[in-house]
Amino acid sequence: MIDPERAEDSDMESVEDDDERIANRIMDRHGLLAALQNRLNVGSAMENLPAPVQRRIKALKQLQLLSVNLEAKFYEEVHALECKYHKMSSNLYETRSGIVAGLYEPTDEECVWESDEEEEGITNDLKDKVKIEEIKEKKDESENENVKGIPEFWLTIFKNVGMLAEMVQEHDEPILKHLYDIKVIFLETNPMGFILEFHFDSNEYFSNSVLTKEYLMKCVPEKNDPFSFEGPEIYKSTGCTIDWKKGKNVTVKTIKKNQKHKSRGHMRTVTKTVQNDSFFNFFSPPVVPDDRDADMDEDIQALLTSDFETGHYIRERIVPRAVLYYTGEGLEDEGDEYEDDEGDEDEDSEESEDSEEPSGKNETRSGGKPQAIEPTECKQQ
Repeated sequence: MIDPERAEDSDMESVEDDDERIANRIMDRHGLLAALQNRLNVGSAMENLPAPVQRRIKALKQLQLLSVNLEAKFYEEVHALECKYHKMSSNLYETRSGIVAGLYEPTDEECVWESDEEEEGITNDLKDKVKIEEIKEKKDESENENVKGIPEFWLTIFKNVGMLAEMVQEHDEPILKHLYDIKVIFLETNPMGFILEFHFDSNEYFSNSVLTKEYLMKCVPEKNDPFSFEGPEIYKSTGCTIDWKKGKNVTVKTIKKNQKHKSRGHMRTVTKTVQNDSFFNFFSPPVVPDDRDADMDEDIQALLTSDFETGHYIRERIVPRAVLYYTGEGLEDEGDEYEDDEGDEDEDSEESEDSEEPSGKNETRSGGKPQAIEPTECKQQ
């Protein structure tokens, strides 16, 4: 029997959620109105200036527009330079892939690392300890002679990096153990962009050997608002079809629900298939309206923003510095980029709230800032 108090609490929570959504929409529109009002104020201020001054300001805006177009050209050339040096690095990435997968065994010279020389400076007590450990290691070596490559290399990276660890579920881990390489393919054509390729060994979960995620970027100032240009923007992502083997699709789960017939009172069990939390949902980005000005659900906006941030992070950080994220050294370097603000926290939060002016767009730039987006859905079978 349903507890009336719990039902009432549930109804109250639902009403509160609706009120919160309505309040958020009102605040968003209030922000838009405030931004429009600011523009009107700027326009009226311009009208009050002498005509010769207005004329000169228009000339300055023309110069600013030329500067923005030069900036866009700069970013295009930066992308071309990235493509050039990525090709030069491709042999290094191939060798890394071979070592991880156990297809290539590095030579003794290739395994020398500077930190090995520091062992000469350790104390005698530590040397004794090392010797004991060496004996244990020799014993372990005889048992691990058949270890191939670096087991669970990419899975370990995923679990080390907070952004990716949040996406990986327990049921994803056995699949990600088969992941032996992630490659970045730069798109040199217009529009610019990149493709992430996830290479898998033969496994019992899906028949694909490679899963892909494509990101397209635009690097052209908008005609209606050219001065908002801040560099290349990811505006579209496309996943791929995952050919799941029967009963192995971890992106869905089956739930059973009891239903009671209204008049007869008979009970029946209905089976439904619903989406399940999984890293592999990454290959199926959410669908958004074709019209960028159309209102989007807040949850979809959050998913899209997260999707672009994740793709950019894998390209910029994870793939180029994979071994450092495996060992954890890359995580230490990232911590150095942030400093605690010693100022008045309350003052800072108030100032940031006052300075924010919603633009009315849900955007995420290639550097992790918001940007206009239009992903397509990836099918999963």
